[in-house]
Amino acid sequence: MTDSVNGAGTATEAADPLCLAPKAAAELLRDSPWRRFAVIGDSFAKGVGGPSAGYADTPWPERVADALRSGTPDLEYLNTGVLGVKSEQVRREQLPRVLEFGPDLVNIACGGNDLWVAEPDYDAIEAELDTLYAALREQGADIFAFTVANVFDRQPELAPFRDRIAAFNERIRTVAARHHALLVEMWEHPVRLRPTVMSDDGVHFSMEGQAALAAEVVKALAAGARDALETK
Repeated sequence: MTDSVNGAGTATEAADPLCLAPKAAAELLRDSPWRRFAVIGDSFAKGVGGPSAGYADTPWPERVADALRSGTPDLEYLNTGVLGVKSEQVRREQLPRVLEFGPDLVNIACGGNDLWVAEPDYDAIEAELDTLYAALREQGADIFAFTVANVFDRQPELAPFRDRIAAFNERIRTVAARHHALLVEMWEHPVRLRPTVMSDDGVHFSMEGQAALAAEVVKALAAGARDALETK
């Protein structure tokens, strides 16, 4: 059996070294402090993606919610993600609902759809992200985000989009740092090199990619929770 990083593919999710088994993910978050988890944004937040043979058909947000729920059976979970929305729509249409929900942990995943124009306004994207982060931080929520993976070298048709995503990722890093949010770096994650990481639409991670993303999120949250406890 070979790792799909080398091009042949793993046989099952259980054999994938980039994934976490449900029990392992649950154990990492067993003592996490969060009780109300929300995800806000676009299709990345919603967890849009095609199936992968040998992998559970479970998007990354539900995987993370399941891991959190294992240690907190009464965990409340809200996902307002909508396919195709721009960051301004997320602020206007989703933020009030999420604020009303009152989360203590939030993922913000939006801005990518703002890039599908002749000249993206990166300052405007950053401003919208900043508004989202500020509103949720003011309410006391912990926030995490992730950068978009560099899958473009393996998809020549998307190569012209690489620079836009790289610039977008820099804005995500800037806003996350400004608001002391947890950042999961996916730009150079090895899963990006796998020939089966993308859905048929060429835009979203397949369930193979989402399983790897969920594993990185769980590990980052576990480390973040541990660091928070140690500094108290």
